[in-house]
Amino acid sequence: MSTEFPDWTRLQKALAVEAENGFTDLQGNQYRFSEFLCLSLGKTPNGLLPVERRKWQSIAAEFERYHHQTVEARQHLVVDTRQFLYKLQQELQRREREKTHPPQTSMVKSPQTTPLVAETSKVNVNFTLDSPLSELPDIGRRRSDYLGRLGVYTVRDMLYYYPRDHIDYARQVNVKDLVAGETVTVVGTVKRCNCFTSPRNKKLSIFELLIKDSTGQLKLNRFFAGNRFSHRGWQEQQKRRYPAGAIVAASGLVKKNKYGITLDTPEIEVLDHLGGSIDSLKIGRVMPVYPLTEGVPADWVRQAVMAALPAVNQLQEPLPKGMRQQYDLMGVSDAIANLHFPTDTDTLSRARRRLVFDEFFYLQLGFLQRRKMQQQVQSSAILAPTGKLIDRFYQLLPFELTSAQKRVVNDILNDLQQPTPMNRLVQGDVGSGKTVVAVIAILAAIQSGYQAALMAPTEVLAEQHYRKLVSWFNLLHLPVELLTGSVKVKKRREIHSQLETGELPLLVGTHALIQDPVNFQRLGLVVIDEQHRFGVEQRAQLQQKGQSPHVLTLTATPIPRTLALTLHGDLDVSQIDELPPGRQNIHTSVLTGKERQNAYDLMRREIAQGRQVYIVLPLIEESEKLDVRSAVEEHQRLSESIFPQFQVGLLHGRMSSAEKDEALNAFRDNQTQIIVSTTVIEVGVDVPNATVMMIENAERFGLSQLHQLRGRVGRGSHQSYCLLMSGSKTDTARQRLGVLEQSQDGFFISEMDMRFRGPGEVLGRRQSGLADFALASLVEDQEVLNLARDAAEKIVLEDKALENLPLVKAELDYRYSKLMGGAILT
Repeated sequence: MSTEFPDWTRLQKALAVEAENGFTDLQGNQYRFSEFLCLSLGKTPNGLLPVERRKWQSIAAEFERYHHQTVEARQHLVVDTRQFLYKLQQELQRREREKTHPPQTSMVKSPQTTPLVAETSKVNVNFTLDSPLSELPDIGRRRSDYLGRLGVYTVRDMLYYYPRDHIDYARQVNVKDLVAGETVTVVGTVKRCNCFTSPRNKKLSIFELLIKDSTGQLKLNRFFAGNRFSHRGWQEQQKRRYPAGAIVAASGLVKKNKYGITLDTPEIEVLDHLGGSIDSLKIGRVMPVYPLTEGVPADWVRQAVMAALPAVNQLQEPLPKGMRQQYDLMGVSDAIANLHFPTDTDTLSRARRRLVFDEFFYLQLGFLQRRKMQQQVQSSAILAPTGKLIDRFYQLLPFELTSAQKRVVNDILNDLQQPTPMNRLVQGDVGSGKTVVAVIAILAAIQSGYQAALMAPTEVLAEQHYRKLVSWFNLLHLPVELLTGSVKVKKRREIHSQLETGELPLLVGTHALIQDPVNFQRLGLVVIDEQHRFGVEQRAQLQQKGQSPHVLTLTATPIPRTLALTLHGDLDVSQIDELPPGRQNIHTSVLTGKERQNAYDLMRREIAQGRQVYIVLPLIEESEKLDVRSAVEEHQRLSESIFPQFQVGLLHGRMSSAEKDEALNAFRDNQTQIIVSTTVIEVGVDVPNATVMMIENAERFGLSQLHQLRGRVGRGSHQSYCLLMSGSKTDTARQRLGVLEQSQDGFFISEMDMRFRGPGEVLGRRQSGLADFALASLVEDQEVLNLARDAAEKIVLEDKALENLPLVKAELDYRYSKLMGGAILT
């Protein structure tokens, strides 16, 4: 390995081979895989930024523990390392190119781009952060009205109107060094300029500029549509602006066409003299690209930001100096100025890092303060962790709890003994045994003289819970009832009455629990299953049915730690990261239409052995727009043409509750061997005899949702299969579905799902509690999120009321409700 840079190819090959061999810490001729990685990463390359150096050293330290890690942890590490090394190699090569190919021209000295941030900081301004935009120089009332369409009204709004992207025109190159696909700036002298009306289209004017430097010449074109550009006077004016011999700077995306190399829609500026400065807001610099709306051109936004920029000096720095030094953070004024108009990409990276840190920091600080407030609430329900009910339940169980279940049960029972209400989230993969853990918490409430409520998002899942709980509660001689939208009026009244008198210790239900006039006599515990499907307000409504009851939320949709911190930063999180013994891995295959017959043959063999089959489709009825199989059509085709010898059932969301029950019961009792369904069976349906899950048009589902569906099989002792039928031929779709072939780990799958689709879609739909960040990315900025959480925890530990940090408190009050759209404060 070079003392300067690692052997990238060798490293990536080693990582790829380890992944192909199932993360076994492969033994090579000289070293184990982990030993080779430790040696290769042992010396940190020169020229890394602080954030890159820290990440490098962190990965190197992880590989020292690789041999002792679980397979899932190894998967995470190898995937992260491959992505990090790839991005780092690209970035270091880019920096090396800039060093080895500086702009050189014998005719023109390299011009200097005017440092906008430095210049604006010296300007005396007669406006404040709260001044309306109309008071800014060259903006006025008319333009400020248009800018209001973007939701910006004041100078402060303008400063915090962050770019959505940047184009790097800062790199100046010679004509001979132009490479298609790069954004660059070229400086040269004008050889010829022409402007004329297109002979084919009288409304189209063509501007041509030929420039040259010491290495070659470059032809630039711009096109102007409209009658006013066809006017001879306007065209002559353009030619006079760029006379032969004038020195110009041109920036744009390098493109290659049949006529050779050029710049796409170039920005051009005439320089005053040899080596003159570039004053443009675009040319020769890292140019900000802002979100726009109709009627508001990009130049207006850039000019308004430029006019507002001197006011950055009025921003107060909330974070203490020691904290900024500890976390290597740029000052807030410099960060905002350099996010808009950075001098180079490294400065932009540092500026963005500070502002991303702020977004995460104030969110986490708000979560932690909210948690402190919750802990100050005195709950009337102090529940006994031991008793006859829990002892009897342990005796009834035909199995012993896993060590992970025991650990989570201890977490919960410790919480229930506290005078402050529990607020705990239990994450567990499909089949990890979350329900048993919840039952122990429910029994703790009942044996202490309190009632409990369990709310599920769908009737299918609520009925599944009810059926399982009844089988246990009957043996414990405890009543339990089910309340859903399908329950008759007479039965509802009976349930309401039993709750008010305290006769009914446990109620299971759907949204009906909060929509009905349900009044508990003494509600001590609320259990919410698949909690991400409920809005914040819905969860809060159920909690308000009692006097500060303990809250236990469950999810079978494991989510990455970064997403958990932004969704559940105010919750205690426990993970059931172990499956019960005897569970076999589900054999998962991605198939194309050509292999469909193989899938049908597998189903026939499994049914011949007494097993059953799920077939899941994304739609209920045929769609003219989407070429996907529908549940109704596919049910008919399979029944009549493919499996006429078997009973084929149908289940979808538009069926009535009675029809759903009938279809599910027939499948549970093996009266139907195949059930064609939509994703209504995603969670809760438990048929141990089912061994095949075929998912049509699997590329249309998220990975986490596919993992949930796969979890409907493999619940018994027989080998099970998941067949992912894909109609897409794209590499991305194949790569996504390949993750499920490689892994059974829900946390790893959700991490990859977030990388492929983004955090907003990981949970299957937009999550109402997900923070709306202006800059931060939960995929790219995980390290910064962890640092921000660490900083927030230290501050709350030392000064939970923020009495010694009034500027931090003021910023928190301003940002927190705005960032979370007010929902998190419910």
